[in-house]
Amino acid sequence: MPVADGTPRKKITTSHGRYYAERQALARRKKLRRKAALIQLMRKGKGVAAIRTSTIRVEKAHISKNEALAILVGTQIGAGVLGLPYAASKVGLIPAMAVLFGVMLLMLGTAFIVLKFSAEMNGAQMSTMANRILGKAGGWLMYVSIFIMSFGALLAYIAGMGSVFASLFGVSDTVGAAIFWVLASFVVYRGLEASGKTELIMSYIMLVLFMGVTLMLLPHAELDNGLYTELGGILSITGVAIFALGCHTIIPDVYKGLGSYEDTKRVIVLAFLIPTAVYAVFMAAFLLVFGKNTPEIATQGLELLYGHLGRVIGNLIPLLAITTSYIGIALAQQSNSEEFVKLGRKAAWALTVIPPAALYFAGVRNFADVLAFAGDTGDMLAFIVLPILMWLAVKLRR
Repeated sequence: MPVADGTPRKKITTSHGRYYAERQALARRKKLRRKAALIQLMRKGKGVAAIRTSTIRVEKAHISKNEALAILVGTQIGAGVLGLPYAASKVGLIPAMAVLFGVMLLMLGTAFIVLKFSAEMNGAQMSTMANRILGKAGGWLMYVSIFIMSFGALLAYIAGMGSVFASLFGVSDTVGAAIFWVLASFVVYRGLEASGKTELIMSYIMLVLFMGVTLMLLPHAELDNGLYTELGGILSITGVAIFALGCHTIIPDVYKGLGSYEDTKRVIVLAFLIPTAVYAVFMAAFLLVFGKNTPEIATQGLELLYGHLGRVIGNLIPLLAITTSYIGIALAQQSNSEEFVKLGRKAAWALTVIPPAALYFAGVRNFADVLAFAGDTGDMLAFIVLPILMWLAVKLRR
C-alpha cells in the first residue's frame, strides 16, 4: 500500500521490524486509552453527584406505568404520615384538609418542572439540573437543603422511637431513643441497605396498615371533634404535608425508565393524588376521634380505644415505619456526603447520624414539630423553591 508521497510502503520482514511495529501499535493503543480516560474524566468533572432522599431506585432500564407509580408512591409513604394527624389537630379538620390539598397541588406543579428539565437534559438528576441552571451555588443549595431535611427527619425519628420503645418496653424515652439510635446507626454504618424492591414492599405494607388503622377508628369518630379552626398551627401542618409528599428526587429515574414524557406526567398526577387521598382519610379519622388531644405519633392513640391490643398495634406501626425511614434517609444522606462533598465513609456517617442524636439528647424531642421544621426548611427549599427558581432562571434567559 502506498504512503502519502506515493512511494510504496516497504513490507516489514525482519524480526526487528516486527518488534518495532508491535511497539508502535502498543503505543497507539495506550495513547487512545489515555485519551478516552481524559474524556471520561472531563465528563465527570462537568457532572454533579446525584443527590437523593431515599434508597428506592429504578433498578431496570425499562419499567411499566404500574411499576413507575409504585416507585413514586413508595417514595412518599413513610414515617412522615404519622405526624400529620397531630399537626392537623393544631388547626382543625377543614383548614388541615385545605393545606394538605393546597400543598399537593403546589408540589405537583414543581414535580412537573423537575420532569420538564430532566427530560430536556436526558434524564438528569435534580442536583445536575440545579448545577447547570443556577451554577455551583445551585448544586450546593440542593445539597444543603437535602442535608437539612435529612437532619430534621433523623432527629424526629430518634424522638419518635424513644416514645415507642418507652411504651413497648417500659424504659424511659431517653433510654429507648439511645437504644434505637445505636442499633439503627450501626446498620447504616455497616451499609446493610435494603433493596429497592424490599423498601417498596415495606411501603405498601405500611399503606395497608394505615388503611387498617383508619377502619379501626371509624366506629369511634364524631364529627364535632374535628370541626374547629385555629390558624396558629398552619406552618406546622404545611411543613409536615410537604415532608410527607416529597418524591421529586426519584422523578428523573422514573422518566428514564418509562422513556415517555407524557406517560411520566400522567403517572406523576396519580402518584400525588393517591397518597394525598390516603393521608386525608388517615388524618381525618384521627382528628374525628381524638380532636385536639391527638398524640404526636398518631397510632399510639389506639391504646385508649383498644387497650393492650391497641398499644401493640399502635407502636408496631411506627416501629416499622420509623426504622425503615431512618435507615433509608441516613443511607441516602451518607451517600450524598460521600459523593458531593467527597468525604470519607466514616466522616460521612458521623456527619449524618451524630448531630441529630446530639440535638435530641440536648432536649429537642417533639416528633411532629421536628418533621414540620424539616418540611418548612429543607423540603421546601429542595422541592418547591429551587425548582421554581430554575424555572424562573430559564424563563428570564429566554
